[in-house]
Parts: sequence; structure tokens; C-alpha cells
Amino acid sequence: MRISAIHEFRRVYVLFAFLVAFLAAGAAVVAGQLDSFGITAEANPQVFATLCALDAAGFDADESTLAEMPARLALRGDLLKMQGPATEALRQFYRDHALANSADTLSRYITFALAAGPPPSFEFETDRELLPPDVLAIDGFQSVLAAFYKEARLDIRWARVQPEYQPLVERYRPLVRKVVTVVNAYLREVERPSSGRSFAVYVEPLVGARTNFRNFGDKYAIVVGTDPEARQDAIQHAFLHFKLDPLVLKYRPLLDIRSSLLNVAGRAPRLPEEYRSDFVSFTDECLIKAVELRVRHLPPDRLEAAIKEADKSGFILVRPLVAQLQKFEKDEPAMSYWFPDLISGISVDDETKRLQDFTFAPADSSPVPDEHGARSAAAQPSQLDRWLAEGDREIARKDISAATATFQTVLAKYPDEPRGLYGLAIASVLSGKADEARGLFERVLSVEGRSADGSRAAMDPGIIAWSHVYLGRIYDLEGERDLAVKEYREALGVDGAPEAARLAAQTGVETAYKAPERPGEDRQLQP
Repeated sequence: MRISAIHEFRRVYVLFAFLVAFLAAGAAVVAGQLDSFGITAEANPQVFATLCALDAAGFDADESTLAEMPARLALRGDLLKMQGPATEALRQFYRDHALANSADTLSRYITFALAAGPPPSFEFETDRELLPPDVLAIDGFQSVLAAFYKEARLDIRWARVQPEYQPLVERYRPLVRKVVTVVNAYLREVERPSSGRSFAVYVEPLVGARTNFRNFGDKYAIVVGTDPEARQDAIQHAFLHFKLDPLVLKYRPLLDIRSSLLNVAGRAPRLPEEYRSDFVSFTDECLIKAVELRVRHLPPDRLEAAIKEADKSGFILVRPLVAQLQKFEKDEPAMSYWFPDLISGISVDDETKRLQDFTFAPADSSPVPDEHGARSAAAQPSQLDRWLAEGDREIARKDISAATATFQTVLAKYPDEPRGLYGLAIASVLSGKADEARGLFERVLSVEGRSADGSRAAMDPGIIAWSHVYLGRIYDLEGERDLAVKEYREALGVDGAPEAARLAAQTGVETAYKAPERPGEDRQLQP
């Protein structure tokens, strides 16, 4: 009886000590003292410089996001008109590395900005072997950006437009404080003064509705655009990574003995590729999804529906982790101490038996809407989208044989898919097969814009415009100048064409295309 009383006293004392510490830290967070904890919401000069480079190169950003920033909008127009050797080198680099999907193109450059150090040199702050594939795919951009930064005097331009960023940054700060408070309260963790770890929310309107989250060691950052309320879930997800990643890595031996469950999850067609061979990352993502469900305080029926959706998508640990979190909520603080019990509560035998005859959702199925009418966070790209994205990555790596095989796979199942035809045409260009490329570009322009299921859909104007540009270049190389100019003019007439394609087409109208000479390469046509 006495031992039980002592245990209860210690439990109450621990709870009281946590409450005092949490309230003190929470007061500091609510008061806006985020910086001292290594948590910031701000504009970032590396992201700004990278987006300026994309502006100058003709990236088709949504200018409506700059409605409240007239100086930044005017700067975008000035950059499009810039001339100079560094600017021309930048535009050529962009053309050489552009993907058919503009979101994928933007993503890799934002990832570069998060990996790069400050201007004017943009030296990487991590070892090259630790850089993500997106950054390696645009290898060489660092020096291109540094030269453009100097030529465009972006240091002066940044000083002029930075004040326009501040109102939007100020709209994000209460949201970040809210996320920090909610997550810490649930995990029963107290923010401590920064000891090298950092979490940054970088605000850049030109990324629009897209978000990009990365961490490099202990530095976590997410880039967001307009409409803070719409970005709350993405910021919370990123912050949960910041809080939980160290625990998952610390207790990796506990995870490793349960890694056979990845073989079960791997049967799910919708499970993203990055989790299929990495049980630690897989568990981490399942845990974050489970915490997200608990902090939403869903009624039982909606909680069960969300867990079922996670199961169907391959995130099979969400269910047992939710069950363990329900126990955690009734126990002592904090997650950093309770984490071993959380993982130990996952039974390999029970989960294997539970999922023995389970039917996972097919790759191209759509998850049911949640209670807000939005698609579940577990939604994954269709098989077609994954193939197309993989083909684009292979093109970026200049792995032409792999890209050819991937796009041929697409066309075997979807014979008139414009993105598949265009991707295979680009692979043919890189292989120096002008005749084959011409036939594919002509097929792109001859098919109706249709989605994978055969329904009518508007074709990407970028694909249309660039197909005309490449056909013009092929005709130029064959000495058919009249036909070439006709194609360039067709490209200029495409509504919604990217500025880079329009610039290439205008250049083609004015001057016949000549294949660049590159030592050691035997190519008739360059993208």
C-alpha cells in the first residue's frame, strides 16, 4: 500500500512538473517568442532568389498570388525582360532541365533552395552525398544561380521587395504558434531553447497552393504560399516530423524487430515507393498519421473510416498506433518517455493475422472524402501518374534507356496519352533520333486531350507549345525553314503556353535553330 502511494505521489508530481513547464513554455510560444526555440516563420532569400531565377527563365507561375505585392509583381515582369550572359545561361539551363509537369519542375528547384546556403554563393550546407535526388537532377544550378544573382543585382531587389512579404509572414505566425501549441500539448512535450535543431516555415507567394517540405539533418523547413489556413495540415504534418523523427531514429532497434510487417504493407499498390524498402520511414509516417487522427478528435465512426482508408493505402500501422496512442492519452507524460511502450504495443503476429486476407485498394482508386469533403491525406498518385513522374525523373537523370522503357510502358496501356507520347518524344530527342521524335510530336498534336479513363480533358498547353517548338527545330536542322517558322508561330499562338516555350518559339522565328556543339556527344537535336 505504501509503495502504491509513493508511486501515485511520483505520478502526480511528474504531471504537476510537466504542467508547470508546459504552461511556461506555452506562454512563451503564445507570446510569439518562437525564434528562441528554433521555430520561425519568415521569408527566405534563397527561396526568393530561386523563384526570381525561375521568373527570368519563364516558369509559368500564378501571378494572381502577387495581388497584394505590386513591387514583387513588377519585379517578375522586369526579370522576364532581362538580358545578359548569366541570364541567357540560366534560361538555357532551365530549358535543358524542364519537366513536362510544372509542379515537378518547381519542386526540384524549391528543394535546391532549401539545401542551399545564403546568397551570393549558395554553397550547400550539407555534404553532396546527402543531397536529395531532386537537387542532383539539376546539378550545376548553384553556379548558374550565383552568376544570375550578381548580374540581376538580386541583393538590391530583395531589399526593395522584402517589406511586402512581411504582412503575409505575420498572417502565418499565429498559425505556426497554434500548430506548435497543439502538437506539444498532445505529445506532452515542452519546447526547449534551440540547441541546433530548427523548424522553419518559409513564405513565398509564387509557390501558390503547393507546399514543399524537406529536412537536412536537424534543419527542417517547409515552403508555403498564400492562404495560411489552407496550409495548416501541411505545417502540422511537417512539425510532427520535427518532433517525432528523433524518437523513431533513437529507438530503431525496437522497430527493426517488427520490420517484417513491411512485407505486408508492400502488397498495397497505393503505398508510395519511398516507404517500400524503409521500415523506419514507413513507421514514422504511420505514427504521424495516427497522431493527426487523434488531435482531430474525430467521432468513433469517422475515426474508424479514416483508419480503414489508411489500411487500404498500405499504412497498416496506423490502426495499432492509434490504439497505443489512446493508452498514451490516459498515462503519464511525455511521448519521449512513453515511446518504447508505444512501439512495443505493436504485435507482428496480430497484425500479420489481421491482414492475412485483407484486400488493399488498387493503385488508381480514389479515397473517400473525409468529413470536410476533402480527400484523405492517404491519397496517392495513380499508377499512370507514378509512371509519368518516374519517366520525367529518368529524363532529368539523362537515363534515356530507362525513360524510353517507362514511357513505352505508359503507351502500351494508354496508347494516346499525350504526356506519355511527349515523354517518349523527349527521350528520342536526347537519343538523337530526330525522325522518331518528329513522329511522336506529331502524334501529340494530333490526339484529342483525354484523361487516362478516356474522358475529355484539356491538354497541357506546355506540351502543345513545346511540341511545336521541337518540330520547328527539327525542320530547321533539315533545312526546311518555312516549315520551321510555321511551327514556331503555332507555338506562339498556344493560349497559356509557358513563357520559356514562347521565348524559344520567338527565338526560332527570328533565327534558325542550330544544334549546340557539345564535346563527346553525337546529337542532332537538344532539348
